[in-house]
Amino acid sequence: MTNPPRSVRAPRVGGIGRPVPRQTAHEQGAGRGAEREQAPGTAARISLGRVFQAESANYFMLLGITLFMVVFGLVMVLSSSSVESHTDTDNFFSRFWSQGIYALVGLPLMLLVSRLPTAFWKKTVWVFLGLACLLQLLVLVTPLGVEIGGNRNWLRIGGFAGQPSEAIKVALVVWLGVVLARKRDLLDNWKHLLIPVVPVAGGAILLVIMGGDLGTTVIMAGIVLGALFFAGVKIRHLAVGSLVISGLALLIAFSSKSRVGRIMAFFGGHSAANPDVTWQINNGFYALASGGVFGVGLGNSHSKWSWLPAADTDFIFAIIGEELGLIGAIVVLVLFVLLAITFLRIIHASSDPFAKITTAAILVWLIAQAFVNIGVVLGVIPVLGVPLPLISAGGTAMISSMIAIGIVLSFARETSRENERAARGISSRA
Repeated sequence: MTNPPRSVRAPRVGGIGRPVPRQTAHEQGAGRGAEREQAPGTAARISLGRVFQAESANYFMLLGITLFMVVFGLVMVLSSSSVESHTDTDNFFSRFWSQGIYALVGLPLMLLVSRLPTAFWKKTVWVFLGLACLLQLLVLVTPLGVEIGGNRNWLRIGGFAGQPSEAIKVALVVWLGVVLARKRDLLDNWKHLLIPVVPVAGGAILLVIMGGDLGTTVIMAGIVLGALFFAGVKIRHLAVGSLVISGLALLIAFSSKSRVGRIMAFFGGHSAANPDVTWQINNGFYALASGGVFGVGLGNSHSKWSWLPAADTDFIFAIIGEELGLIGAIVVLVLFVLLAITFLRIIHASSDPFAKITTAAILVWLIAQAFVNIGVVLGVIPVLGVPLPLISAGGTAMISSMIAIGIVLSFARETSRENERAARGISSRA
């Protein structure tokens, strides 16, 4: 049976046997016009939806934890610094406003960095590391360097003061990721570990050592060892490196009367060179003990009334334990555990060795620094003087931590894009 000619074909039906009327040219044009009128709003909604759908769960988890910790830190800085702020400037909010400004600077920087591709860091990391080391050199050899608490690690230019060592941390983690990713097939040979890791990373750490900041030096050494471990370096090579670093740390620790006094205070002795250390440790214990399970209430700390030195920086965890009790202290610990888990999830999801090693180095940096800070307050290790990441007062420390997290966010975004492209490729082949 042949098909009927086009002119006598049965009309298309819609619904139950009802003919579908043909559109006139005027109606078709009106329909296209309506589509054009709806296009801007529809495109905006589609674009916004794509932005939210494009990011992975790891991205939002890391971003949410970071923002919560920053806000929580601002609240605790306001509470812990209010008395000393009033004593110094006759303004209860002076240190809080300063920390808030740094947070407002760090937030857009973090989001901006999260949009940068990995190729940007691979091309520019040598420049950033060189500039950071140059700033640290200015601290050591020019009048711009400022000594605070026996450490010459501050750079003051006009009304701005910051620590270039924090910039070195950011540049160092990225540099380690770039170099170790390129050398990943040669890391079984110890010579490829020495060159260029020892002269470049060791030189950057040496500049910080010359400023006398042992706490930052320990964290940077941990960053290097952590990056080597996640890069797949043999354990025996890491063991040798750890022994060498430990020996150098002991030499540095006993080269200063102030640091010797901190060690003596840790073992229960008295520091004649720095008697405030024993006072600080004892009052840190008092703050934690007086908090109990539920704390004395936010803002009701007694230790911050000039009893506990560095209440808003190195010993802010003691104020958290006093005001929010054991529950508040556990919340802080859980936040850092969640932060570490999110980093590990991003490492596991990524296929790029550079992203894996850099994320691991940042993980070691932030978690090790939190461990040192909390360990000092609990009396587990001697006083080293490092801030609690994202929570303690300290502008450059907060900005550097947020930039580092922004780098990890960029890795999470790129991993999500790669997985999405791979899924589309499988779907198209199917």
